[in-house]
Amino acid sequence: MKKIIAKVYLWVLLILLYAPLVFIAVFSFTESRVLGSWTGFSTKLYANLFTGNMQGSSSLLTAVENTLLIALVSAGVAMILGTIAAIGIYNLHGRKRQAVLFVNNIPMINPDVITGVSLFLLFVFLHFSQGYMTVILAHITFGTPYVVLSVLPKLRQMNPNIYEAALDLGATPAQALWKVLIPELRPGMISGFILAFTMSLDDFAVTFFTRGTIGLDTLSTYIYADARKGGLTPELRPLMTLIFIIILVLLVVINLRQARAKNSVTAR
Repeated sequence: MKKIIAKVYLWVLLILLYAPLVFIAVFSFTESRVLGSWTGFSTKLYANLFTGNMQGSSSLLTAVENTLLIALVSAGVAMILGTIAAIGIYNLHGRKRQAVLFVNNIPMINPDVITGVSLFLLFVFLHFSQGYMTVILAHITFGTPYVVLSVLPKLRQMNPNIYEAALDLGATPAQALWKVLIPELRPGMISGFILAFTMSLDDFAVTFFTRGTIGLDTLSTYIYADARKGGLTPELRPLMTLIFIIILVLLVVINLRQARAKNSVTAR
């Protein structure tokens, strides 16, 4: 009976999570401007999305470009900073390590609204002109801790003597870092980059408070403004569907590669 209840609970949870995505994907193949109204199968919304032949197309495409640019830059910088921080934290011991890890976890536990308001007040105090730079800095701030937590397990799994052996054999610290540590940490770095990238794509509150008044829109702020006007642009449905499919394919590929790597190691 417990197994049946557990399976039912799992399936209900999965349905609640993925039913809205399936609903959006289905209605992305109809021309109706009202979500939930089926007017016949059509790929016109996809054609409009790729050709830009739609109302407000320039602002939507600009928001997508801004979102991708900010996510790529912030995730890339967060990956570098997070990897360096993880190596430093790993070399700490006792209470120092616990204290730094506690500080590292604060941005992830802290509500986005508080983080956004805090960064907004900080940028105002420092007289930073709000725009691309402040949004990227804000996204780096909450993305770096995820990279740290992704890289630390790889450091714990690694043989600590490898780095020292490279130094004993004549490698400089920079060479040992690049040729010994980085290859060992690469899976964790990639996972951290994907997490930071995804969090940046998904963020609304921090972006809303740090973008300023220059009209900078990301996808989340564009959808918020569009919804306040009384409805969503129909082309958002195929866009959301494509984003979900791309992320799903990436996750499947990464999991398959990790499974193959584990199998090859086990076979050896």
